[in-house]
Amino acid sequence: MEVINKIGRRKTAVARVYFSEGSGKITVNGRDYKEYFPLPTLQYVVNQPMIITENTGKFDIKANLDGGGINGQAEALRLAISNALVELNAEYRSPLKVKGLLRRDPRMVERKKYGQKKARKKFQFSKR
Repeated sequence: MEVINKIGRRKTAVARVYFSEGSGKITVNGRDYKEYFPLPTLQYVVNQPMIITENTGKFDIKANLDGGGINGQAEALRLAISNALVELNAEYRSPLKVKGLLRRDPRMVERKKYGQKKARKKFQFSKR
């Protein structure tokens, strides 16, 4: 099996994943994913596609994460891993799709408008 290269995005976070056969080691920006994502919930988010497809410990994953916060990065990584698994085996598509792991979450921060304090908040209005 050659290396599978996929990308995942969430908010402003971008995850580039290099998927290869191995012992189940997940490396994020040169560090172990448990060190990079210290919270157990984020570790579960990263492992979710592997758990659903029963591939835990079969593939080595090397990921480069950029932008966004820690939660957005974890979800971007989850999307990239899911897409790599689908490219590897098309039968994984339906269980991952049912759980919603193949859908890119399009919600982004709304831009600030000129003449306003924030995206929706206005400056205080004084009648007199």
